[in-house]
Amino acid sequence: MTIETTNSKTPAAVAEAILNPKPKKRILIIGGGYAGFYTAWKLEKLLSKNEAEVTLVDPLPYMTYQPFLPEVAAGSIEPRHVIVSHRQHLKKTRLVSGRMSKVNHKAKKATISIEGGKSRVIEYDQIVMTAGAVTRTFPIKGIAEQAIGMKTVEEAVEVRNRLIGNFERAAALPKSSKLRKRLLTTVVVGGGFAGIEAFAELRSAATKLVGYYPEIDFEEVEFHLIEAMGRIMPEVSLKTSLWVIDNLAKRNAIVHLDTQLTSADNGIVKLSTGETMESDLIIWTAGVAAAPVAKNCDFPLDARFRVMANTKLQIVDGEKVIAGAWTAGDVSAVPDLSGGGVGGFCVPNAQHAVRQAKLLAKNLVAGIRGEAPKEYFHKNLGAVAGLGIGVGAFQSGKIGLTGFVAWIFHRGYHGLAMPTWERKIRVVSGWAWNFILGRDLSSVEAMRDPRLFFETWATKAGK
Repeated sequence: MTIETTNSKTPAAVAEAILNPKPKKRILIIGGGYAGFYTAWKLEKLLSKNEAEVTLVDPLPYMTYQPFLPEVAAGSIEPRHVIVSHRQHLKKTRLVSGRMSKVNHKAKKATISIEGGKSRVIEYDQIVMTAGAVTRTFPIKGIAEQAIGMKTVEEAVEVRNRLIGNFERAAALPKSSKLRKRLLTTVVVGGGFAGIEAFAELRSAATKLVGYYPEIDFEEVEFHLIEAMGRIMPEVSLKTSLWVIDNLAKRNAIVHLDTQLTSADNGIVKLSTGETMESDLIIWTAGVAAAPVAKNCDFPLDARFRVMANTKLQIVDGEKVIAGAWTAGDVSAVPDLSGGGVGGFCVPNAQHAVRQAKLLAKNLVAGIRGEAPKEYFHKNLGAVAGLGIGVGAFQSGKIGLTGFVAWIFHRGYHGLAMPTWERKIRVVSGWAWNFILGRDLSSVEAMRDPRLFFETWATKAGK
């Protein structure tokens, strides 16, 4: 007995589908950071072979796992291991190396600036805005000229090179030298997780460095963290944050609370308390801002220039959903249904970016297939911070842990969170080798100008 189902296609319908197949949907992703990479990665798994064509646009050919940057700066992780190559891991996605300069969503066209070439116009059916964020700064004299951020792998490598290079130069100077004191003084601005982890990891690395420089005493090496608020690490309990401050103080690392940086002109750091110090290494970690490219779109933005979204990660104009437009990650203003977000929106962190991206991919595919999208809901699982080898802080609800156990939690969580098994294995194996051989504290400062050696000795024409 043959049972005919109601959704069985007739021979005529099958023939029509073969002769006139539906055109592939064109999906354009702007930005290849956390949200953009994970969206493309998930789409590759969800979409059927001829269902859609995905294009990702980013000026960089990789995604950076930013929670590992402090360990890169401290010599605990090889820099290349914290980045994930787009071309190596996005097998089905069309990749365009460029920067979005304009989006005309009414015409479904995006203009992409190509370095060294003419701009390209890419047509699309669905667009995903995941341009991420940049370091937020304030107009403080000297910051733009003297400071360095901690948001890219290149910055982390430069911090590492400069810290070690400063030790090398200071060791050759007399203890009475003013320059020696400047070289051995590190200043970090911002007491959030990024700032505290960078501060603590670098202090840990500097302590290890002292052992290789008999000319330098431990007490000479100064670390100062400047925080404008009355506490650090708002994601953890006050008790945990106070433990961190006390632990850092024992390591000769001073945290200045309720203190603002008023000037960093010529490396002379002036504080609102009246204190002054000189530093050759000033690191700025005081917040992030939505990527400026969002201003080049015709999508509604909030007061912080984030793309407005609803809980389904669709771009909205007030209550109206803009068809064919999606957003996630740091560039977006997504309502936080858990009630824990600042101002009612999800905070810009990796937890949200990754989870939003995965749901966005599912919702986008659901939309293509005529299904209903789902709302984004994520309650903060907690927070973990690495504070140097063997020291960490962990907070989940009212449970707070510090010290070695918290450090194990930190490495376990981020080791698992690192995307792709290939990258997980590289990072974890690096940790294992460091346990045996110690962290890598080599410096290659000449990488800033790799042609200098060749140019210096090359024979010039006509000479």
